[in-house]
Amino acid sequence: MPLATSADLRARHASVRRAIHALALDALIVTAPANIRYLTNHAGSAGTLVATADAMHLLIDFRYQEATRQLQASPAACPTLRIWPVSASYDEALLDCLAASGAGTAGFEGGHLTVTRHEWLVRAADARRLVVALRATERLVEQARMVKDPTEVATLRDAAHRLTGVADAAFATVRPGVAERAIAAAIDGAIRDAGYERTSFDTIVASGPNAALPHYRSGDRRLEPGDLVVLDFGGVLDGYCCDLTRTVSIGPPSADTRRLHDAVHAAQAAAIAAVRPGIEASDVDAAARSVLHARGFGEAFGHGTGHGLGLEVHEEPRISQRRAETPSALLTPGMVFTVEPGAYLPGFGGVRIEDDVLVTDTGCEVLTAVPRDLIAIT
Repeated sequence: MPLATSADLRARHASVRRAIHALALDALIVTAPANIRYLTNHAGSAGTLVATADAMHLLIDFRYQEATRQLQASPAACPTLRIWPVSASYDEALLDCLAASGAGTAGFEGGHLTVTRHEWLVRAADARRLVVALRATERLVEQARMVKDPTEVATLRDAAHRLTGVADAAFATVRPGVAERAIAAAIDGAIRDAGYERTSFDTIVASGPNAALPHYRSGDRRLEPGDLVVLDFGGVLDGYCCDLTRTVSIGPPSADTRRLHDAVHAAQAAAIAAVRPGIEASDVDAAARSVLHARGFGEAFGHGTGHGLGLEVHEEPRISQRRAETPSALLTPGMVFTVEPGAYLPGFGGVRIEDDVLVTDTGCEVLTAVPRDLIAIT
């Protein structure tokens, strides 16, 4: 399984350490599994990382120690890694590590450490007479993860490319009389057959009135002539997520169906055309939203236009409307995200079209290659 190389990890460490230094921290406690994997290649279900100026201290229990030692003898070895065996309590081991590092101020991931766990660490540090200030940080590693390195881009491109075969299998299964759950199961099987580790989220097959529910999953409803059917699926390849949505018609589309699909199709095309370095992510959202407003479907589009892709299926950057309290990210070459406008009409159905795009030096590359035109299935 391809992993980040030592050179990849060294560059990631440098970026995160610059952020740590800018906040005058002596260490950063990393507890989010995706962030630990990003910095060390450790993909276990348990672990804690303490990043300091001179080392990456990985706290792991017996289950992962031998595999990590083997990894350290490979081209994917984590530079400056120090393994801290955890025999019982991860939090006790964390305090031992902080004491040994001499950190006076340690940041922690505010979005990932529970209040209960934080309070225990403070009390336990006081009981040990360990002088360390714990300070909440926000999205330090996630900021670094927004811009993908060449290894990540290659994996995401491969993942997106494989979705073409999955889409073909999906279209072959969609027929009148077939239940949504049966179609979802067929899509999940095609994802496994394509070489993905697993689905990146619960597959969505939303037919008829269910298509007006953006995050509906799948149920017992059987497809009927005249239905719009939203198919939203993705897979995880070597840890990285891809995501695709297409909407099909059961039987010839009506004039209203065609009008709705054409509007979303045009909105997505405008958003993709807007993608280029230096603009705000919210500008991409605005490009899609303006088309839907002009076509009379502005109120039917209630979610953001896209989300970042990587070790998680929903990560930064967020392609959404501009908000004063959450500054929009500037697009940078190497960012990978979805472009997925939609329009949803209760009682009638909905349309969503989604592709994965990579920001390049001059614009963007669409990584997914499934036709976007409305397919009529009989």
